[in-house]
Amino acid sequence: MDAAQHRKLLGLIGLGVRGRGAIVGVQQVREAARRGKLHLAIAAPDASSNSLDKVLPLLHARGITVIAGPPAIELGSAAGRETAAVIGIVDKGLAKGIRALSPEPMRDVRQDLEEQG
Repeated sequence: MDAAQHRKLLGLIGLGVRGRGAIVGVQQVREAARRGKLHLAIAAPDASSNSLDKVLPLLHARGITVIAGPPAIELGSAAGRETAAVIGIVDKGLAKGIRALSPEPMRDVRQDLEEQG
C-alpha cells in the first residue's frame, strides 16, 4: 500500500468512527460479528497475539474479511484512541470503499502460531 492509499485508509477509518460506521476494540468487534453487523475488520499487524487470538478466529469462522491495517498506534490515532488492535466496519458503503483500496487480507493468526510451534 503506497503512502496515498495509507492516508486514505486512515481518513476513511476516522470518518467511520466519527460517523458511527466503524467500531473500535476487540470486544466491540466480537459483539458486532456475533450479531451479524460486521462487514469488514481492520487488524493491526503489531497488536498483541492475545488480542488477535480473541477476535481473528471468530471473524474467520464467520467469513468476515480481515485486512492487515497500519500499526496499532496509527490505527488508534485514526480512531481517536491511543492504540487499537482491531477496528470493525459496520457500514456497508464504508467497507466497500476500504476494500477498493485493495489492502491484502490478513492470514489467520492460528496458522502463524502452528508454523512457529
